[in-house]
Amino acid sequence: MRCATNARRAACAALLIAPPATATAADKSAYSLLRPTPDAHLRDLATDRPDKTESPYTVDAGHFQIEMDLVAYTRDTADGITTRTLDVVPFNLKVGLTNRTDLQIGYDTFGRVRTRAAGLDERDRGSGDVAVRLKHNVWGNDGGATALAVMPFVKLPAGTRSDLNDDVEGGVVVPFAIDLGGGFDLALMTEADILRRENGSGYAPVFVNSAALGFELTEHIGLFAEVFVERSAERGSQTVVTLGGGVTYAATENLQLDTAVNFGATEAADDLNIQVGLSQRF
Repeated sequence: MRCATNARRAACAALLIAPPATATAADKSAYSLLRPTPDAHLRDLATDRPDKTESPYTVDAGHFQIEMDLVAYTRDTADGITTRTLDVVPFNLKVGLTNRTDLQIGYDTFGRVRTRAAGLDERDRGSGDVAVRLKHNVWGNDGGATALAVMPFVKLPAGTRSDLNDDVEGGVVVPFAIDLGGGFDLALMTEADILRRENGSGYAPVFVNSAALGFELTEHIGLFAEVFVERSAERGSQTVVTLGGGVTYAATENLQLDTAVNFGATEAADDLNIQVGLSQRF
């Protein structure tokens, strides 16, 4: 989610179209991991959380950004079995490689799963898998009414919990954003993954589409509502649909606090997910 204010967008636009004092004031292509973007030329803080819809904006070259849940709680009941999951400090660490590309490492640090039913009470705990993602902004990183990115990723089996598989999986995400004006913005995402089948026999494609409508309530507070749809091509699979919303608070230009709630709209979706987290840029 992009957490910029209209005033900041206007200031950024003015900077880009004004005659630059130096050759690098308007052209950031020369900056890299080893030649960081000066703080004066940083774009507005943009995050891939707390909504499920990814952002098309990247971290500026040579800068780091960490996005994490402080805590996330999930509950689901199906066929008389209730599963509760508590995740603690799962994070996504990003580093800007160029002005348009960043590298991301995601890791589920610790999770506790409890499954209960008549005569059944099982508990599991441990770490989750590692995800490596490379986001490349095609256009709109530093201005314009729209922005588009492409983000391939791979999941590496590093988790210790018994509910995880031991397979390498991956896919590609295409996020798109539109500045609607008046404090509103629309984020859209389409995604295609190759995941291990539920029965363990080979892989099947999984398709994801989502949309999040954001609104700047004040200079520091943003609201969003979101719909998320996931469908596997595996025979007999069910469609996962969630409806959610949340609040973001821009504490500083480099720190965002946030919370989100998602409700399952289909039987295949988790009934409830609540998360509280933050994003910090360095």
